[in-house]
Amino acid sequence: MVKRLAILALLGLSAAASASESGTLAARAQRSINAGKFAKAYNQLERALLASRKEADLLSEGRVLLAMAQIRTQSLDLDFADSLISIVRPEVLDRTTAVNLTRAQAALANARGNYADAAKLCSKADPDTVKKTDNGTIASFYAECAISYAGARKSDEAQEALKMVGKKSSKKGGFYAFTAAQIADLEGHSGEADSLYRVAEAKSIEGNKPYTTATILYKRSQLKSTKADEAEDLKLRCKNAFELMGLPNNSKRCAE
Repeated sequence: MVKRLAILALLGLSAAASASESGTLAARAQRSINAGKFAKAYNQLERALLASRKEADLLSEGRVLLAMAQIRTQSLDLDFADSLISIVRPEVLDRTTAVNLTRAQAALANARGNYADAAKLCSKADPDTVKKTDNGTIASFYAECAISYAGARKSDEAQEALKMVGKKSSKKGGFYAFTAAQIADLEGHSGEADSLYRVAEAKSIEGNKPYTTATILYKRSQLKSTKADEAEDLKLRCKNAFELMGLPNNSKRCAE
C-alpha cells in the first residue's frame, strides 16, 4: 500500500497514460526514484516531457510537470519547482491530476514554511472532487493538508485530515506514521513525534525507501527531545544518504 501511495502521489498517472511514450518514461522515472536515483529519474522525466509535447497531449504534459515539480520540491530546489507548477494548465487536467496539482502547490508552500498558504489551498479544494479520485491520491492529498493545518496551528483540521489518511491507507503503515509524526512535530509534541518517526523509519528501511528514511533522520535530529550526540549521528547519516542520492541541498541541510 505504501509503495502504491508513493507512485500515485508522485506521478498521478492513469493506466491509459502508461501506454504512451511519455507515460512509459514517467513510469521508469518512478522506478528510479524508488531506488534513490533522483538525477536519473529527473532525466527520464525531461524526456517524458518532450514526449508529451510530441504527442501534443496537454494532460500528460501536466502530469509530467507535476512529477518534475515534486522532485524539485523534494530536492529543495523550490523556486524551480514553483516555475514548473506555474506552467501546468489547470483547465486541461482530469479530476485526479487537478487534485495532484493542489497537493503539489500545498507541498511547495509547506516546504517553504508557508503553512497558512498551504492550508488555504487545502480548504478551498472541493471534498467531493477529492473523494472521487483513487485511494492513493486521496491519502496523499490529505497527508499534505494535515501537515499544512498543523503548521498553521489548526489542530482540529489537522486531525480530521489525518483521519482521512487513515481511511485511505493502512494505519499500521509507514505513510500514516510519517504523516502523524510530522503533525506531532509541528504541534510541539516532541516525544510523540520521535516515537512515530521511529515507526516510520523502520517501515521505510523495510520498504527500501532511501529518500524517506533520510528525511526522517533529519527530522529526528531536529527534535528538542533528541540528545545532542544522537542528533549529530542522525545528521551524519542523513548527510551521507542524501549525498549518495545526489541531492546536495538536502545533504547540506543535514550538515548544518
